Amino acid sequence: MKKILVATSNKEKLKEIKDILKDCELLSLQDINCKIEVCEDQETFEGNAKKKAKEISELNNVPCLADDSGLCIEKLNDWPGVYTDRFLGSNSTAEERNQAILEKMKNLKEEERRAKVVCVIAYYEKGKFVISRGEVEGKIAMEPRGYNGFGFDSIFELENGKTYAEMSQEEKNAISHRKIALENLKKQLTN
Repeated sequence: MKKILVATSNKEKLKEIKDILKDCELLSLQDINCKIEVCEDQETFEGNAKKKAKEISELNNVPCLADDSGLCIEKLNDWPGVYTDRFLGSNSTAEERNQAILEKMKNLKEEERRAKVVCVIAYYEKGKFVISRGEVEGKIAMEPRGYNGFGFDSIFELENGKTYAEMSQEEKNAISHRKIALENLKKQLTN
């Protein structure tokens, strides 16, 4: 398969994508010494993913895959959504964001903690997009649990009672929102 550039500087996300798309030759931004930071200023996951994929692909003249993902809490009108990574500002840590979410939800009952994680992937090559989406339903845990993963993994609890962070990388990669989106993308690209 052809080389595909993955538009992320997040090492954990890149590893996850490489683990799931084992049969593709994936390049990171570091591999090609690309230091561009695309401003995620769109109102939707799809908008941000498309913007990143197109800008980075056109700059480097190579097919590009970009994703935007986040946590959508039902009771809070799908907040933080596209702002999951930056609702506290660009210098906040995942732990700070997770604590802010837990604090905002501290008085919500179990049944009011429903949430989903969403991943939208945009593949861009020579003026054309292929878009894929993956979602996983769950809820926000009462407190962070687990030591694996990154971002909101320690507070997103699946229906099996485990947070993403309590699962091994292999377990998470078998069922995650990113896995669903990547598998769907792979099907579209091979058709």
